[in-house]
Amino acid sequence: MVEMERAKQRNITDQLYRVAEAFPEKAAFLHPDKLSFGSLIREIDRYAEGFREDGIGPETRTIVLITPGIDLFAVTFALFRIGAIPVMIDPGMGISRMVDTLTSVKAEAMVGIPRSHLLRYFFPRKLGTIQCWFSTGFCWFRRGVSLLSIPYINHCSKAFNMDAEKVAAIFFTSGSTGQPKGVIYSSRMLEAQIDILKRRFGYSGDEIDLCTFPLVGLLLICMGISIVIADMDMGHPSRLKPGRIIGNIADHGCTHMFCSPMVLKRLSDYGVGKGVKINSLNRVMTAGAPVLPQVLRDFRELLNEDAEIHTPYGATEALPVTDIAHKELLVLYENLNVYMGGICVGYPLEGIDMRIISISDGPVPSFNDTRILNENEVGEITICGPVVSESYWMNKKANKLAKVYERSTSKVWHRTGDLGRMDQEGRLWFYGRKSQRVESGGKIYFTIPVEAVFNQHPDVARAALVGVKKGKLKDKIPVICIERVKSKKRKIYLYKELRALAYENSMTVEIKHFLVHTRFPVDPRHNAKIFREKLSEWANLKLKL
Repeated sequence: MVEMERAKQRNITDQLYRVAEAFPEKAAFLHPDKLSFGSLIREIDRYAEGFREDGIGPETRTIVLITPGIDLFAVTFALFRIGAIPVMIDPGMGISRMVDTLTSVKAEAMVGIPRSHLLRYFFPRKLGTIQCWFSTGFCWFRRGVSLLSIPYINHCSKAFNMDAEKVAAIFFTSGSTGQPKGVIYSSRMLEAQIDILKRRFGYSGDEIDLCTFPLVGLLLICMGISIVIADMDMGHPSRLKPGRIIGNIADHGCTHMFCSPMVLKRLSDYGVGKGVKINSLNRVMTAGAPVLPQVLRDFRELLNEDAEIHTPYGATEALPVTDIAHKELLVLYENLNVYMGGICVGYPLEGIDMRIISISDGPVPSFNDTRILNENEVGEITICGPVVSESYWMNKKANKLAKVYERSTSKVWHRTGDLGRMDQEGRLWFYGRKSQRVESGGKIYFTIPVEAVFNQHPDVARAALVGVKKGKLKDKIPVICIERVKSKKRKIYLYKELRALAYENSMTVEIKHFLVHTRFPVDPRHNAKIFREKLSEWANLKLKL
C-alpha cells in the first residue's frame, strides 16, 4: 500500500536531483555557459523558493516565455518542483495568435524574458488573469520580480508530491495544420517518455547532447546527459549557420543530436560541400517532417562508421511512438530519393498500441463506430500507450474529435490526424495529414505519395499538393505547387514536363494544374512542415477556378 502511494505521489524533478546528488560536479551544461548539476540544482532551488514566496504554488498555471538556455531549464524544473504547471508555447506562430491561444489557459503567472512583458500592456484584457510576473532580466515594470533578485538558499527546496495522473504541464501544438491545442502532460507521461527513451535508445550519463529542441533536452538532462545549447535561433531555425552548429558539436564532443529534417539537410549540404567529418556523433534523431533518403545518405557520410540516424515518429500529444534507423531505411528505398509508397517511420515502440482506422472527419466515440483496417490499407493512425496524452486543456471539441474511448479496457486512444498504413512486417508508413488530403472525383489524393511523383523532376526543389474549390462543388481540384531550384527554364516548359510525369503514374494522371511558388510557407517549430492551407488560399487566388 505504501509503495502504491509512493508511485502515485512523486515529483518529476526527483530523477534530476538524484543525478545531481550522485554527480554534483559533472557538467549539466557545457555551452553557452558551463554549469554543473550541483549548481543547476541550486538555481532550481533558488527559483522554486522565490516563486513560492511571490505567489506561485501547486497547480498555478504559469506561462513560460524564455529563450532556450539554462534559465529555461532551471525555471521549468523549479515550477515542476513546487507543483506549478508550466505552460509552453511557440511564439513563432505569431504574437496575436499566441496570445489568443493562451487566453484559454487563464494563466495565473508568467515567467519571461524582459521584452515578453510588453504583452501585459498590449493585451491587458486577454492576460488579465495573470497576477504574478517574473522577468529573467531587469524588471522595468511595476508589480514584477526579477529572477536576478531572488536570493540563493542553503537548503534543498521541498518537492511537491505530484499526483501522477494530474496535470503537470501544458504544451501547445504548433498549430501548423489548425488551431494550436494545449496538450496535457501528466508526471506519469513525462516519466514514461524518459523511460521509453532509455530503453529504446540506451542513453547513458556519459553522453553529450546538442540541443536544438528544448522539450527533448528537458527529458535528456534528467538522465544525466550533458547539454550543449546549439548556437541558433530555435524560434527561426531556417536562419541557422551550419558552420556554427558543426563547430558546437566538434568543440564539445557531442555524441547525440535531435533536430528537424530541415536542420539535418542544411548541415548535410554544408558538410558534404566542405568535406567535413563529424566523428563524435554516435546517434542522430530527426523528426517533425519527411527526410529524403538522399539527405540520410549524405549525412551518414559525415559520421563515424558505427553512428546511427533514427527517424522516429511522434507528435506533441505522443512522443516517441515509432522508430527506425537509417540502415533499414536505405535498404527499403535502395536508389530511390522519393516516397511514392509513403514514408516508412518504423515499428511501434514497446508499450505502444497502434491501429489504422477508416478515414473520417467526424468524431469516433468508440471503435464500434469505425472500421479497423487491414495491412496496407490507408487510414488514420490511432495510438495508445503511456507516452500518449489523454486530453487537451479546456477543449471539448478537440477531445471529441481526437480521442477514442475503448470501454472494454478503459483506454483512451489518440487519433493523430495523420494518415498511413501498416505493412506485413509491422512497420508504419506515413501518407500525410488527414486534413490535407484532396478528394476529387471519387478519388483520394494523399500528400506524401503524390508529391513524390513531382519531386523526381530535376528543376523541382519540392512539391506541395493542395485542393482548390471550384464554384459550389464539394470536391476540390488537385493542384501541385512547386518550389523551383535555380533554373532558366521557362514555366511553360516546366509545366509541360510536370504534366508528362503526372500522366505516367495512376495516382496523378488526372492532375492538370501546376503553379510555381517563390517560397513555401512553413511551420516555425521545425521549419519543414509546409503550410498547405495557406498555399491553397494562394492557389485559389491564382487559378480563379
